[in-house]
Amino acid sequence: MALRLTEKSDIKIFILYLLAQLERPLDYVTLHDICVQDEFVNQFDFVEEFYELLDMKALEMKADENGEESVYITRKGRQTAETMKDRILPEILDHAVRSALQLISFKARGLTARSFIEDVGGGKYMLTCKISGQGGDHMETKLVLESLRQAERMRINFDEHSEFIYRGMLALLSGDMNYLAESWSDDLAAADEEI
Repeated sequence: MALRLTEKSDIKIFILYLLAQLERPLDYVTLHDICVQDEFVNQFDFVEEFYELLDMKALEMKADENGEESVYITRKGRQTAETMKDRILPEILDHAVRSALQLISFKARGLTARSFIEDVGGGKYMLTCKISGQGGDHMETKLVLESLRQAERMRINFDEHSEFIYRGMLALLSGDMNYLAESWSDDLAAADEEI
């Protein structure tokens, strides 16, 4: 990802902006996942800035009747997000909010990802990737690959990015090429920076 946030204040604004836009409390794991999924923020920076936001009283943790804790944005946090959001490119914020809503939808629908590899003989391996939820399978893809190493790399990628891959397949099959064009433009920009 070419557009990574590295300034501490920008990362704080990014976290606050996402919570303000989503207008719902989130558990810590979901908040972490939506902040790091597009690689605008790395995991270590997220953790550090999250706890600083708690210390600053811009965020707070509250437990429900079952003892499950959720993250809430405070009035101070909401005001900070609104007044400081212009420090971050609108493209980053818009993309992050879209991705966050999609990930929350994935989790709210109770979808889970599974993958496995089978030896099909002749030095070939079949990778099966599934997204399942209530009512059965929502997606199943099978690929025959030339090596176990290639199948294992793809399996790891699917397991780590199943929501993104699922959304990408939906976009491809529905003809929404803008979704893929955004991803490709990020990759091309990163490649240009390396040259």
